[in-house]
Amino acid sequence: MAILNVNPTRMELSNLKKRLSTATRGHKLLKDKQDELVRRFIVQIRLNEKLRKEVEKELTKSFQDFSIASSLSMPNFLELALSLPKQKIGVDMEIENIMSVSIPHMTFRKENIVNLEDGQKSSSIYPYGFTHTNSELDEAVSRLDDILDKLLELAQVEKTSQLMADEIEKTRRRVNALEYRTIPDLEETIKFIRMRLEESERETITRLMKIKDLIAKEEMEDFEEEQVLIG
Repeated sequence: MAILNVNPTRMELSNLKKRLSTATRGHKLLKDKQDELVRRFIVQIRLNEKLRKEVEKELTKSFQDFSIASSLSMPNFLELALSLPKQKIGVDMEIENIMSVSIPHMTFRKENIVNLEDGQKSSSIYPYGFTHTNSELDEAVSRLDDILDKLLELAQVEKTSQLMADEIEKTRRRVNALEYRTIPDLEETIKFIRMRLEESERETITRLMKIKDLIAKEEMEDFEEEQVLIG
């Protein structure tokens, strides 16, 4: 704690009381914000753990199917079969502000590619014919297509968790600054100014009492002189 460099006047005391009231109210609001952010952060962490396990499980199965499909196919056949995609995929993103944190909401935008041979858009996700491929490759491609939405959701949750963690750290520093520095300094300065004002008031009262005694003594001396003159 440290006493601020201010003049010990009643006007300064009033200003410091207002600053202390604002700092105390701000500390409470920031503390409530920090608690709510921590609560939401824990929810995001649990959701992140759940999604990651599901995604890793599905990706493992898909990679196993790719391995089997590769072992049952001719060399470089998979690369050739998957070289011309049937879909273009983009990402649409919206930003939502939650407690000063910009939370991204992402969704895939899928568009089928026009077939150069007939000019029509294919509704199939498989970029190859079924004559020379096996069911394991179909299963692997299907699993990857199904897992895309969860992958995007996982990326969104992880980004949200990161942003919330950063905001929690910023809020924690502000709360600590108010709690351990700003508010104690203001309270100590207010206490100091009050002591100085009380001391000044006591000195003023003492001077007034001395002046009153001097005036009373002078009046008594004048009265005694008048009595002597009259006598």
